Amino acid sequence: MHSVPRRNATSPRRLAAWLSCVLACTGAGGAIAADGPQHVPSPDWRDQVLYFLMIDRFANGDPGNDDQHAGEYDPADGAKWSGGDLRGVRDRIPYIKALGATGVWITPPVANQWWNPRSHYGGYHGYWATDFSKVDAHFGTLADYQALARTLHGEHMVLVQDIVVNHTADFFKYDAPPDANDPAKGLAFVRDTQGQGAPTQAPFDRNDPRDPAQRAQGIYHWTPDIRDFGNDTQRLDCQLAGLDDMNTESPEVRRALRASYGQWIRDVGVDAFRVDTAFYVPPAYFLDFLHADDPQAPGIARVAAETGRKDFHVFGEGFALDKPFDDTQARRIDAYMRTPDGTRVLPGMIDFPLYGTALDVFARGAPTAQLGDRIRRRMQVHADPWRMPTFIDNHDVDRFLAQGDETGLKQALLMLMTLPGIPVIWQGTEQGFTDMRGSMFAGGHGSGGRDHFDQTAPMYQYLQRVIGMRRGDTLFSRGTPTVLRENTVGPGPIAWRIRGEDGAIAVVAINTADHSVLLDNIDTGAPPDTTLSTVFAIDQEIPSIAVDANGRSTTVLPPRSGVVWKSLGEVAADEFRVRPPTIDAMPQQVFTGDFTVEGTAVGAEPVRLVIDDDAVHGRTVTPKDGRWEAKIDTARMVDPNVEHTVVAYERASKNASERRTFKVARAWQAADSVDDPQGDDTGPSGRYTYPLDAGYATHPGDIEHVDVSTSGGALRIAIRMRAISTAWNPPNGFDHVAFSIFIDLPKPKGGARAMPLQNAELPDGMSWDVRLRANGWTNALFSSEGASATAEGTPVVPAARMQVDAKTRTVTFTLPATALLRATDLEDARVYITTWDYDGGWRALAPDAGPHAFGGGDAARDPRVLDAVGPIDIP
Repeated sequence: MHSVPRRNATSPRRLAAWLSCVLACTGAGGAIAADGPQHVPSPDWRDQVLYFLMIDRFANGDPGNDDQHAGEYDPADGAKWSGGDLRGVRDRIPYIKALGATGVWITPPVANQWWNPRSHYGGYHGYWATDFSKVDAHFGTLADYQALARTLHGEHMVLVQDIVVNHTADFFKYDAPPDANDPAKGLAFVRDTQGQGAPTQAPFDRNDPRDPAQRAQGIYHWTPDIRDFGNDTQRLDCQLAGLDDMNTESPEVRRALRASYGQWIRDVGVDAFRVDTAFYVPPAYFLDFLHADDPQAPGIARVAAETGRKDFHVFGEGFALDKPFDDTQARRIDAYMRTPDGTRVLPGMIDFPLYGTALDVFARGAPTAQLGDRIRRRMQVHADPWRMPTFIDNHDVDRFLAQGDETGLKQALLMLMTLPGIPVIWQGTEQGFTDMRGSMFAGGHGSGGRDHFDQTAPMYQYLQRVIGMRRGDTLFSRGTPTVLRENTVGPGPIAWRIRGEDGAIAVVAINTADHSVLLDNIDTGAPPDTTLSTVFAIDQEIPSIAVDANGRSTTVLPPRSGVVWKSLGEVAADEFRVRPPTIDAMPQQVFTGDFTVEGTAVGAEPVRLVIDDDAVHGRTVTPKDGRWEAKIDTARMVDPNVEHTVVAYERASKNASERRTFKVARAWQAADSVDDPQGDDTGPSGRYTYPLDAGYATHPGDIEHVDVSTSGGALRIAIRMRAISTAWNPPNGFDHVAFSIFIDLPKPKGGARAMPLQNAELPDGMSWDVRLRANGWTNALFSSEGASATAEGTPVVPAARMQVDAKTRTVTFTLPATALLRATDLEDARVYITTWDYDGGWRALAPDAGPHAFGGGDAARDPRVLDAVGPIDIP
């Protein structure tokens, strides 16, 4: 852990002054400051906020380099190049700086494969290298890149370059299982539209094992695709998504990569690297990459030190999401930062487990206890979480706003800015993008024909404020969090205390629920009888709070709110004279139905029974002779493993009892069981065919059986499939299929008939009130409010709980009553289930199937429905 300098005090006035300074320095017109030096000292990485952009999709500063005439350029096609370049990035630095970012992270600027006719995709993204040492012609020149670095340094900002050490572009694959003794057998080559059958840079041009000399040189592993991501040999030596896997054990490969990337530091002035697909090379590789004592190609850290960068940051990508209350993947990630004996490997890794948990909590309404547990685990597992980049959106995952709402996104960003880590903002988040890789400039793919650099956009201005808070006080970038409150049931409160090494205290509190919640008796850590002052609030005006003689505080948080309080040493008014109410000890801990609780209260003030922190829906009772009693309604408590809480709260005195906990084990009743014929996964017309990629050969979209169960207002749907695929290492436990589940509730009447974005309406006169869309990476729930043939509706939380049993090929979705508009009974409800596939959007349909497109239909009018079951009537 790094030493922590003295903090700077944060106040609303200081925050406003910081923002005014930023805006004044950048100017409303976005003038670029004078160029700075090529090389600058390393910053304190804990205090940085990075803006991540994809060069091709960000800004076009030189239209003359857009089309290189290899059939690769077409902004109308998301698989092709759009025209963004390094000059465009440089032109928009004022926009990025005004947001509050301290650095720019760019996708790889190196020469890439322009168009692969076999995969029908191009290397516009930068991760399909043909020469690691040259700037791609689409992006400009070395001089353009050097100018970008100098401009950033002139603005006191840093430049982070994305790099790849695992693979090159796709030039070969195996059409048949390879022979371990002869890698030439079964090998097939592809030439790109430039006529190249190999990278142009030596030694990576040596990719043909049919040549004994090239085979002996061993630059590549010459292996097929990874099929089992749990097999370490496959993960480290086989091809990821068909990309040619380099042999990083080869001294020649290691030397070439060090020489290429060292050059970008020396010649351009790059300040840090992000390592793509770091999980697919051994951790030990990075010790050589960073520290090799080779005069001809020294380690990257040595090169950086020669330029004055004593703390050159290198952080890796390890795409792995942990299940709730687990840290298996976090420990895998940590193994790339330090060995078991404590030897430092990479200085940082991107914190994917935190991303996964934040998405579940803020977009899908998962219990906030999942985030509380994640915060504790990341502080326990990682030696230096302060240097681990954190994010909410990136270029490889569905946007937050494609499955959550703007309030949830603001809450997630507040989390990023108040926890250890280096917050990363992916381009377009500040403009409210829902398209994963939509272009920021008018001429690019997915831009809608207009620029998206609006500094008055609501999310842009919110990010200015929340980044300003973080940068205005190092307590938020260098402090240590302690979780104070969390909800085990669903949406609700999450609160943590931040303590600086100098003793400074702040408390962050977020309410993810649609109702007010009680924060009772939280241990603030602030001095007794003082006030915690509000220094930041997302939208609502939230007052400061008083701290009692024990350092505790009780308050009510408004719905969907977020606040930061800080201890500024102010004395609090005396608010704690009345003795709090009490709850008697409970006779048992597990209940099968409703039950009664009792307690005491001083005076005649009403007492509200707060269940699971919900300050709105609990019962209010009036004490009689100092005693009170009330019945607990358990109809919506469907998970027997969840620990519920009850608190007695007196609103007038702001006093709360101690917490009591209990569990509820209610029975589930079978509602219906439906068989579906095997082999009917051919669409409504019976003409559809799967994409040609081998991953679809097992018919992963074919439903065989559905079981529907209910418990009060809760619903469970178990779907047995013909096959469960995990070929793409999906965090949700299945891929190559997406489910759409439509639910028609008995109340209220109405709903929508259109199946959003599926070119279809529900059959048999059915309409839907709640709709679930889930695939290997997404789990989103919507109400029919605002839904149409082209609009998904309004996001609803909590999302369904998903469970996958690979042995029985079953995917189970459990929806609590709160997700079903607080239903109390599902009699006469209806369910309709469909399958298709989803990859940042519904997978394409064409007359003839392609590698990643369904065949047998017209995309403009035919339904995106592969198999369907229902409507299923719940009796």
